Parts: sequence; structure tokens; C-alpha cells
Amino acid sequence: MTVATVFVVDDDPGIRFGISLLLETAHLKAQCFACAEDFLAICAAPPAGCLLLDVSMPGMSGPQLQDELLRRRIHLPIIFLTGYADMPTVVGAMQQGAIDFLSKPVNGALLLERVHGALERYRIQHEAQTKRGLLLNRLRKLTPREREILGHAISGKSNKHISADLNISFRTIEGHRARIYLKVGVASLLELAQQAALVDVSLADVLQA
Repeated sequence: MTVATVFVVDDDPGIRFGISLLLETAHLKAQCFACAEDFLAICAAPPAGCLLLDVSMPGMSGPQLQDELLRRRIHLPIIFLTGYADMPTVVGAMQQGAIDFLSKPVNGALLLERVHGALERYRIQHEAQTKRGLLLNRLRKLTPREREILGHAISGKSNKHISADLNISFRTIEGHRARIYLKVGVASLLELAQQAALVDVSLADVLQA
């Protein structure tokens, strides 16, 4: 996995310097930006890490940047930094997925604690996304017939009933199911269901991968 970075977006150079120094003393990689637009310029690929984001900035505000990241399907854990934020701003940002609001001047120990929590959240999200992609890629290797049989199996039908429904032999159904499990990397339908649930893959996703 790419080394996680703490991205700091704040128009105040003193705050950027202070936070970057604090992060570096804690052996955390930091990258600072004076405005939201500069940060977006490096987001051609989803960045890895978390985001410390000022609420009020010239040009695009912090909440507006959050909205744009969501539009681009970039899901970085966001900690907002603010000198003052009205309740609607706080509630709106939290509803959009922000994990915290910290008031300026920020307590260093508290900031590091929240940053470590945000980086851990990113790590968990990244691992889940990787496993989800791996499972979907394996499911895409199924043939149309295997996908059809898997659909019947997921609906709760036994091999005997699937055989009757599709007018093919029982042993052929057994062979197809064995190949399905081999391609997906599971030992049973139950294990497939458990893996899918762990990475938020629905039954519809399984059959439409």
C-alpha cells in the first residue's frame, strides 16, 4: 500500500507550518496546500491517507472541497479545523462523512490522537476496498452458465432442484459448483456469503459482477 500521508489544506501559512512540524516530529508524512484548488490538482488518483481541512478559505471552502471529493468518489477521512463553525456547517459536514471538528488553535496531542485514528480508519477502508475488488474480479471470471447456477444456489435451491430447473445432470451441476468455488477461492456457498458480507458486496453484486 502507498505510504499514507496527512494532507493539510489551510490558507494560513503559520498553521500549515506548525501542523506539518508537529506531524513530522511524530514521524508522519505531511503534505500542505494553501487552497482547496491546489489539493484537487494532485487528486488525479485517489490520495492515500487523511485530510486536515480548514473550513473557511478564499475560493473553495472546506465543505465545498468535501462535496467535490465525494463527487469524485474520493473517500478520505476528513478532520475539519476551524476558528468558528456554526452548527449547520458542523452537522452538514458530519452527515457527509467528516470524522471530526477541531477548534483552532489546535491542541497538539489531541490533533495527533485524531490523526492516528483517521489514518487507521483509512487503512481499514483501503483493505476492505482491496478485498472487495479482488472478490468482484474473481466473480467476473465465472461463465454465464456458472453465474446462472450460482444464482439458483444463492436462492437456496439444492443441486437436485437446479438440475431439474436447468434440465442438466446432477453431476454436471456438482462440477459447475466445484469450479465456481475454485475460481472464487472459497470452499462453500456459506464462505462466499461470509466474504461478500465482510466487504459489503450484495447478492446482486455477486450475480452482476
